[in-house]
Amino acid sequence: MTSWTNPVTSLLLLLLPVVAGSQELTGRVVRVIDGDTLVLLDESNLQHKVRLAGIDCPERKQPWSIRAKDALADHVFNDRVVVDWDKSDRYKRIVGKVIHGDQDVNLALVRGGMCWWYRKYAHEQSPVDRVLYEDAEGEARKQRRGLWSDREPVPPWEWRRK
Repeated sequence: MTSWTNPVTSLLLLLLPVVAGSQELTGRVVRVIDGDTLVLLDESNLQHKVRLAGIDCPERKQPWSIRAKDALADHVFNDRVVVDWDKSDRYKRIVGKVIHGDQDVNLALVRGGMCWWYRKYAHEQSPVDRVLYEDAEGEARKQRRGLWSDREPVPPWEWRRK
């Protein structure tokens, strides 16, 4: 068996582009703006706006927006987190996965039914995260957790379009 046909090697090669470009930012969460955006204060006392990758929470004035914001705050406010990121968006926010202890906070919000898995950006996630986030949303829908308890929740990207 050559290294190219070894399943472990194949998996590592798939993950390499995701890991190779990523950076880490560590600091304390000093503000939660909404369900998928926070402000982190780093060790140099610089503030960074962070947009949680792979998810999309309800917009202000949308049902569940306050609960999504509160859920994010419950997970991270005033706590030390690590942000694994590799890009900034057009608003100059860092876009990344927020890790609190050993928990992927972005994934926890999907599991809790506080947001949608943002399929539009799935290609930016690792193959493992794509599966985890999709499964978490499916389970939240099935269990009617959070926003999935509403009859027809409107995805934020449709809300913004209106």
